[in-house]
Amino acid sequence: MAWNREKPNPPSVSAARNALKLRRTMTDAERRLWTALRKELSEISGTHFRRQMAIGPYVADFVSLDRRLIVEVDGKIHEDRDQRIRDNERDAYLRGQEFRVMRFSNREVMLDMPSVLRRIEMALATPTPSPSPQGGGEQQVRP
Repeated sequence: MAWNREKPNPPSVSAARNALKLRRTMTDAERRLWTALRKELSEISGTHFRRQMAIGPYVADFVSLDRRLIVEVDGKIHEDRDQRIRDNERDAYLRGQEFRVMRFSNREVMLDMPSVLRRIEMALATPTPSPSPQGGGEQQVRP
C-alpha cells in the first residue's frame, strides 16, 4: 500500500502504549478533524491519514505517511511556555524524520473547519522536499 511505504523511526514502547490510549480518548476537536479528514479529503490521492501514530518517542495526532505531513490539534496547554519549548523540540525531531508539521488550535478546528481543511489541502498539494542522497541539502549550480 502506498501509505505504508515509508515508515518513520520505530516507536518507543511508551509512545506506542500512549498512542493506543490517545486513540481511545480523542478530544472533541481531534474527533471532529478526524471525521473531516476522512470525509472531505479522502478523495485526494495519497492522503490516507493515520490517527494518534507513534513516531520514535512521540505521538502525532494525524499523519499522512505518503505526503510526510503531520497535523496537530493543540489545546490550551500548548500555550504554556514550557509546553511550547517541548513542542519545538518535538517538531524539530519530526522534521528530522522528514515530516512537515502543521498545528491548529482546538478553537480553529471547532470554529473554522473550512479554513483548516483548505490549509491542510494546500500542504498536501505541496510536494515534500526530498533530501539529497549525500544528505547535503540543496545543491548549488556552478557556472
